[in-house]
Amino acid sequence: MKDVFLVYALLPWAALIVYVALRVRLPGRLPEAGAVGAGAPFVSVVVPARNEERSIRECVQSVCASHYPSFEVIVVDDRSDDRTAELARAIPADRARRVVVIGGAELPEGWFGKPWACAQGAEVAGGDLLLFTDADTVHDPALMGMAVAGLERERADALTVMGRQLMETLWERLVQPQIMLPMLLRFPNMRRPCRPSRWRGAIANGQYFLFRRPVYEALGGHVAVKGEVVEDQRLAQLLCRGGRKLIVREGSAVLATRMYRSLAELIEGWSKNVATGARQSLPPWARTPVMWLSLASGVFLWIVPPALVLLGVGGVVPGVWGVWAGWATGVSVVFWAAFKGWLGVPPVYALLYPVGAVVAAYIFVRSWARGSRIEWKGRQYGA
Repeated sequence: MKDVFLVYALLPWAALIVYVALRVRLPGRLPEAGAVGAGAPFVSVVVPARNEERSIRECVQSVCASHYPSFEVIVVDDRSDDRTAELARAIPADRARRVVVIGGAELPEGWFGKPWACAQGAEVAGGDLLLFTDADTVHDPALMGMAVAGLERERADALTVMGRQLMETLWERLVQPQIMLPMLLRFPNMRRPCRPSRWRGAIANGQYFLFRRPVYEALGGHVAVKGEVVEDQRLAQLLCRGGRKLIVREGSAVLATRMYRSLAELIEGWSKNVATGARQSLPPWARTPVMWLSLASGVFLWIVPPALVLLGVGGVVPGVWGVWAGWATGVSVVFWAAFKGWLGVPPVYALLYPVGAVVAAYIFVRSWARGSRIEWKGRQYGA
């Protein structure tokens, strides 16, 4: 009887593993850049930046070192109160036609900071293609050529690249995978372009988003998403809903991003958009039940079993439940070791997965409870 109980009690973990194995389809890889000559489309690279002195130099230098033959770089300093603009202006153009640093205008009513910075960059851009990339990214010299080749060969309207997430501190390695897994489960098949009837399932990575200029302008540009905190997802939805072809490609070997560097940054950064992004991908009637179900599932899968193991050590939990909790925790450790290893995190960090799960649950509740109140980089918004 105990064995039968254990088999049924472990079904949720088995179902998760089966779902990942059968449903998750990672994006196809970027093509090789190939030979491009004088006829290559001119690319304007727009880098919105607010208080990015830690990363702006490495980002812009990596873009300027691109092997692509025809591009410019436009850094939009979004009213930083650190040395972002000063550092950006000191960067040589290298292979770029020019590097322009513009001072962002005051944030208008109803706008979020990043869409506003991107919109200002697009206004002064001269490119046939517009590439929006974050200031905390690092680009391989081959990346731009590969992205343009992918756009052209697929005859796509826009292309986005999923790169490698750099995780160097303990908290990054514990929390980031806990946030990334639900996103992967919500958007399991990024290999095929999204159909208009499934527009809520469209996804894009704002860290690298390449548009054909006429398509971007027909959408309304970033004006169309001026009040969105998850503007990349909303742009993807607008593309898909309008019948445009958006392709997602994997580029972990040529694009790297370090989003957050401390526990405080992880909590503040993900709190601003994790619940908003989840709501945005669901029809209104499903938002509340799915949010509750997601939270309950995460707590049940990743927090309850190790908590029962600890209680069992103290003799509080009956034997059969202690055995179940031990098995469930062991299966979870193996699962997280595999997932973290795939993300480039040493698998040994899976032993501390319950700590990451508790922090992720807190972030989700915090983000959900805030509702339309968003705080980020010294600004407060009402979404």
